[in-house]
Amino acid sequence: MPSQDFSKTIEFYSKLGFKTGALYENEGYLILQRDHVEVHFFRAKDVDPSRSDHGAFVRIDDANDLWNHYKTLNLPLKGIPRVTPAEDKPWGICEFAIVDPDGNLLRVGHILPSS
Repeated sequence: MPSQDFSKTIEFYSKLGFKTGALYENEGYLILQRDHVEVHFFRAKDVDPSRSDHGAFVRIDDANDLWNHYKTLNLPLKGIPRVTPAEDKPWGICEFAIVDPDGNLLRVGHILPSS
């Protein structure tokens, strides 16, 4: 995903529990890790966060559990960046959204049990 400023990307994601896995400054590439998840970034100086079309879905065991931890961090719920509350979706997923400072969207969720 694009990043205008690796230091700002690292700062934002570190609040979410990510650590720097690798930083290739000369090549313009950054890898952040949390548990078994890696998020890769490339340097993109001209990205417009309000027009970003980059994103990914991260499947975890319990989105509510992680959301309950994240909501204690007092992260913004609106604007860019933001983290939205977890909720059960009609398509059978409990998910929440993370929008980082560059407008990248991470949806984080788990499959709901069949009813």
